[in-house]
Amino acid sequence: MKKVCLLLLCALIAVSAFAAGRKDNAVKIGVAIPSADHGWTGGIGWWANHRVDEINKASPGKFEFRVVLAATPQEQVGQVESLLQWGIKYLVILPHEAAPLTPIMKQAHDQGVRVIAVDRGIEPDNFGCIYMAGDNAQMGTLSGQWLASTMKAEGLTNYIAIGGMPIPIDTERMNGFFPEMNKESSLVPLLGKDRYEFCDFQAQKALALMQTYFQQYPKIDAVFCQDDDALQGVLQAIRESGRTDIKIVLGGAGSKPVYQMIMNNDPLVRATTLYHPSMIADGVQYAVDVANGVKSDSFHNESRSVPVKVPSDLIDKANVNQYYQPDSPF
Repeated sequence: MKKVCLLLLCALIAVSAFAAGRKDNAVKIGVAIPSADHGWTGGIGWWANHRVDEINKASPGKFEFRVVLAATPQEQVGQVESLLQWGIKYLVILPHEAAPLTPIMKQAHDQGVRVIAVDRGIEPDNFGCIYMAGDNAQMGTLSGQWLASTMKAEGLTNYIAIGGMPIPIDTERMNGFFPEMNKESSLVPLLGKDRYEFCDFQAQKALALMQTYFQQYPKIDAVFCQDDDALQGVLQAIRESGRTDIKIVLGGAGSKPVYQMIMNNDPLVRATTLYHPSMIADGVQYAVDVANGVKSDSFHNESRSVPVKVPSDLIDKANVNQYYQPDSPF
């Protein structure tokens, strides 16, 4: 009996030592993202943790993750410093802002950490990392193609465009959108050719803009606001005004509420274009693929960032069920 107990004890010690060894040898991956300040960033946090859980279930003990959320660029810098002290080998980061985060990302790079920046890149762009972002130009182009063809088919003419913020991704979207709209001579941009105002991707500011436009323009057929959070403000303004002239509201990103509107045949919201927060999950997976040797880490030795585009897509009644994720907050 004593011999059996001794053998069991030895086996338990061996298993514990093996497990501890695997923990010590786990590849450490830090994921640094902004805390939720609107629906899209809330989705970022959910998708990051969702993919981490999937990877841990598929490869138990092989990776060790820390997902940290910051309310400000300064807080995010401090969090990355802590991740470096923890000993990360990979940093997946959605920078609060490119310029203030670039120095700490460069420091991580210089310490041998492989850096994958998501959605927002680095400034200045002078070291090797992955820059993974949605295809904003394609998003704008798809939006313009769909809206122009739909308005023409339904005999609609007057439209308003609302931007997000004066940042590169916003410009890329609008530079894709307006050329498609301008191809159709019957369409009238009420603010003027290629002109738009910003709502900071916020529903309340989009609401305020629409209230102003309602006073200025007696007939608005369609609104393009390129963002599904802004779209909520536009819809609220329409409801509160009692206006019935608006026939189409087109946002963008691919939020769960908009998917539900499309599935439920909402008369105003019939489509959206993809710029989804699940791209952070793609960033986490990219780091794992490099660690597993599936992808190369040669980007680390480049003199500037290496772009990786996440394709956009037009989502409508025909394909919305392929993208709808009921558990996601966005």
